[in-house]
Amino acid sequence: MPLSDHEQKMLEQMEQALAAEDPKFASQMQGSSLASLQRRRWVIGAVGVVAGLGLVLVGVNTTMWVGAIGFAVMVASAVFAATPPRKARLAVVRADGTQGRAKDSRRKGSRSFMDRLDERWERRENNP
Repeated sequence: MPLSDHEQKMLEQMEQALAAEDPKFASQMQGSSLASLQRRRWVIGAVGVVAGLGLVLVGVNTTMWVGAIGFAVMVASAVFAATPPRKARLAVVRADGTQGRAKDSRRKGSRSFMDRLDERWERRENNP
């Protein structure tokens, strides 16, 4: 029995809240979907490499440009298969039900070393 739109929205909000609260657990739970996505990328890459190889072989018999395009298709397919899939950015669900951006770990580098040290010290004092 499919979920209603309201239930789907509530489920998505619960998933986002869980991911914001415990990202390690959320990433473990997403492991199977990421594995299937990576497997799909490998299959698409393999098909692309075979198609590129076919173009290279056709290019040997016809013109050099067809072979060069086939080689480019092979390289692009191999790169596509080798790169990991992007993770979706999660939003934080606030108490009032609105969504905001999750804290980005890359932005931490923009703060100074002393600011991060002060923040860690305050957290340590507040959580004995």
